[in-house]
This record gives sequence, structure tokens and C-alpha cells, in this order.
Amino acid sequence: MDDVSVREQLFHNRVRETIICVLLFTCLYMVSYLILTHFKKTAEFVTEDIEDATVNKIALWLCTFTLSVAVCAVLLLPISILSNEVLLTFPQSYYMQWLNGSLIHGLWNLVFLFSNLSLVFLMPFAYFFTESEGFAGSRKGVMARVYEAVVLLLLLALLVLGIVWVASALLHDNIARKSLYDLWEYYLPYLYSGISLFGVLMLLLCTPFGLSRMFSVTGSLLVKPRLFEDVEDTLSCTSFEEDSLSRKLNCGGTTSCWVRLNMEAMKKEYQTVRSKRIALEMRRKASPWQRNLGYPLAMLMLLALTVMCVLMVCFNVLELLLDETAMPRGMEDPHLGMASFSMFGSLGAAVQVVLILYLMVSSVVGFYSSPLFTGLLPRVQDTNLTQIIANCVSLLILSSALPVFSRTLGITRFDLLGDFGRYNWLGNFYIVFLYNMMFAGLTSASLIKTVTWAVQRELIRAFGLHRLPLTVSRSTVPFRLLLASGLSKIQ
Repeated sequence: MDDVSVREQLFHNRVRETIICVLLFTCLYMVSYLILTHFKKTAEFVTEDIEDATVNKIALWLCTFTLSVAVCAVLLLPISILSNEVLLTFPQSYYMQWLNGSLIHGLWNLVFLFSNLSLVFLMPFAYFFTESEGFAGSRKGVMARVYEAVVLLLLLALLVLGIVWVASALLHDNIARKSLYDLWEYYLPYLYSGISLFGVLMLLLCTPFGLSRMFSVTGSLLVKPRLFEDVEDTLSCTSFEEDSLSRKLNCGGTTSCWVRLNMEAMKKEYQTVRSKRIALEMRRKASPWQRNLGYPLAMLMLLALTVMCVLMVCFNVLELLLDETAMPRGMEDPHLGMASFSMFGSLGAAVQVVLILYLMVSSVVGFYSSPLFTGLLPRVQDTNLTQIIANCVSLLILSSALPVFSRTLGITRFDLLGDFGRYNWLGNFYIVFLYNMMFAGLTSASLIKTVTWAVQRELIRAFGLHRLPLTVSRSTVPFRLLLASGLSKIQ
């Protein structure tokens, strides 16, 4: 009877964990589908060719699956940290018994499996599927495209596995010879280890740049203080300029040939002036609390989060030099509810969750702000399917590397679960130490540059010196001139 009871308990636990994972993934899938349908180009899915529309829908479903896996990878560490704190707060609660280490460990394994599946198979298949037309001489249809996409995918898999085998033979000659046929246990984890290293390097480059860009992006969404600026005067000038451009555009067909040739440039200028006028109207209608308190608080919060990240990384560097346990590693059992993963208790755990999400948002902002990936920035109702596939792959690479990134920098002490802790380069002290030093240096340099330039720009704009002619270098304006101009405006 005891054996039967144990088997029943294991069966019920497994069913409960499966139901919870399915419900979580279903919610994420629905949210991801709404996001993709908000950006996709409608013309690609409503066409006269039913075959193309069917292919595009199937590819969109695969992209939705990949994006939902990426979102789940972002939530891995926050869910794990918060689950541990909940179990610490309610250790004997009957309603929290479903939240255990087995559920969290299974969730990490599923994300690792689906990340491999999406990166290696689903996304390449989706791209080949949308670009294929069927083999020459075969019957046209969806299945013909499926056959061509599968063949191309197999050829790509053979090419990638060959490259991985050559790389492993160059680095680990004996292991590569012994494991020539060990595909699942050696080559796929080795391949994903390289992909994760590439994702961590992308985060190293994108996150510091994104942390500096967060100030300007947040500033564009909020209403800035006026700081001696006459909004009514600026708004009237902008409205006059908009009306002038509108009249020129309306009579462009009857004016000179030079005006007709420059219609596109005038349209862009008109959109810029119109956006400026709308922003000025928002500033005029904003309440004093929103104008004078919201913007400074948001900037101070961003500055505090960024400085906190840099300080935690610097502290982690010192721990790496003094304590071996600071190295990122994997663990088999998370032992939830035993002790907090932060020395400051639940408050420190909440700060860790906020910092992890903040780093992810900053990395996405830095990724889309970099010159190499600006073209991938999705546009509302105007993003083609190839761009959607590229965006999903990029976001999955960044998000699947986020747990390793956060643990390597010491943002959290929650060790990596499952196959996330089996990466070959995690045990290399020099790689981890150099990575922390580079992140701290790049983030500090970007932060200092952003803050100093932002202060200088706001002072120049506040004192009206941005209206100086282009022949005068604004960097050569002495500080006493700024001060004198500001005092004269006050008087």
C-alpha cells in the first residue's frame, strides 16, 4: 500500500506540474500572438493566393511559439527567485504545496529543450518554408514546400554538425574522436553552449549601450520640465512652420519643378515638425506634478538601477578574487524554501528581480538602437514575415542567455538549473572575470558619457543657446555665459 501511495503521489505531482506548465505556456503563447499580429504586415496574410497565405500562417505560428519560449526564458530567474521567497514566507501553507523545486527544475528543462528546438529546427524551417516554392517538376502545393524546406533543413543541420565536430576536434581532439556518434549527449549541448556564449557576448555589447539609451528613450515618453523655456512661443513658431509646410505640400503640383522634386523631403520635414508640435502641446497640457516631478523621478530611478547594477558587478569581481563559490555553476536541486538567495532577504530578492528585468529591457533597447540591427526594428502593421523571424531568433538568443548573464555578473546567487549549468566556459575563471570587468567598464563609461552630455544638452536648450548659428561651436561656450544667460532669463 505504501508503494501504491508513493506512485499515486508521484503521478499526481507530475500531472499537476504538467497542467501548470501548459497553462503558463498557453498564456504566454496568446500574449505573443497578439504582439506579432500587432506588428505583422496584413497584406501577406490576406492574399489571393491561398497557398502563400497558409504558408505564412504556419510560419507565424512557429514564430509565436519561439517568442513565447523567449518570454518564458526571461521569466525563469524571476519566477525561481520569487517562488523561493514565497515558500520562505509561507512554509506551512497548504495552498503553496504545488510550488516546489521539481516544478521549477522541470520548467528550466522545458525552456532549455524548446530553446534548442526553436533555434536549431523551427526557425530555420520557418524561413526555408516561406522562401521555398517546391522542387522543379513536383506538384505545387503546401506539401511540396514542406519537402523542400525539410531537405534544406537537413542539409543545414549536416553543415552545422560538421562545423561543430571540426571545432570540437580542434579544441578537444580525444573527446571528439570518441564521441563521433554521440549526437544527443555531446554535440547538441556543445552547439548550444556556443550559441549561449554568443548570446552572452551580445548582451555584453548591447546592455551597456542600452542602459545609456534608456535615459533618452524614457525622456521621449515623458514630459520634461520647462526650465526657463517659453512653451507658448515655441509652440506658435512650430505651428506657423507646420502651416507653411502644409501649404507648400498642397500646392506642390502647381509650383516649380524644384518643389515637386523635393516633395518627399518636405513630407519628412512636415512629419518631424508635426511630431514636435504634438509634443509641445502635451507639455503645455501636462500638470505641474507630471511635468516637474514625474520626469526627475524616472531619471533618478533609472540612474539608481544602473548604478546598483555596476556596484553589484564590482562586488562580484571582488568575490571572484576571494571566494570560489562566486563562480557560476549548475545545481541539481534548487532546494526552494530553505534560505533566501539575497543577504537582504525578501527586499533584496525583489531588487534582484527588478534588476534582471531591467537588464533585459536595456539589452533589447541597446540591440535595436545599434547601427547593425536598426533595420530589424518592427513597425506596426508593416513588418514582413522575414523580419518577424529574424526578430524572434534575436530575442530568443538574448533571452535564453539572460539567466547565464545574470548569474555570471552576480546579479543573483540563484545557481543555474538543468542543462543551463553544463556550459563548458562557465568554469573558466579568466573568462568570467574578464567578462565582469568589461561589463563594469563599458557600463560606467556609457553612463558617464550619457549623463554629462544630457546635462550639457539640457543647459544649452534651457538657456536658449541651441539657437546659435552653426558656425559657432556650442562646445566652446564658457560656463559663465550659460550662467549669465540663465540669470538674465530669471530676472
